[in-house]
Amino acid sequence: MHEKKDSAAAAATQYQDLIMTRIFDAPRELVFQAWTDAKLLQQWWGPHGFTNPRCEVDARPGGAMHIDMRGPDGTVYPMTATFREVVLPEKIVFKSGALDQHGAPLFEILNTVTFADEGGKTKLTIRAHVLSAGPHAAMHLAGMEMGWTQTLDRLGAFVTGGKID
Repeated sequence: MHEKKDSAAAAATQYQDLIMTRIFDAPRELVFQAWTDAKLLQQWWGPHGFTNPRCEVDARPGGAMHIDMRGPDGTVYPMTATFREVVLPEKIVFKSGALDQHGAPLFEILNTVTFADEGGKTKLTIRAHVLSAGPHAAMHLAGMEMGWTQTLDRLGAFVTGGKID
């Protein structure tokens, strides 16, 4: 078992950190709340065309998040996370992972999201660092940048009252 964990961590080193920054025309408190309130998060989380029939969030250090993302074809992609740090309204750090059909993590990512006030707007920066990656993670991780791009597009639409696809 120890060898399997070591190989998953070694596999993770092939992935570069993903760093994205966006400016949202919305107050920092609202953008932060959109990440920490399950009823709000459920409305925008995931790539274009996805819905979230299950969205549970306990946004505190040690708290958990569970989201079942349903793709346009009906496939459900479960993911879980554990919050490591929550500093209102400045920073959220959580370890997340997509789950396989048996509930085992395909990979684990440490996500650091910071929120800075930009004169009434919000500068959001996300850094996603792959901690471990199993043998079936490559396909999912290859789409991480596109997934986060679309997810942040949806967040932007949500916090500005636009249409979320």
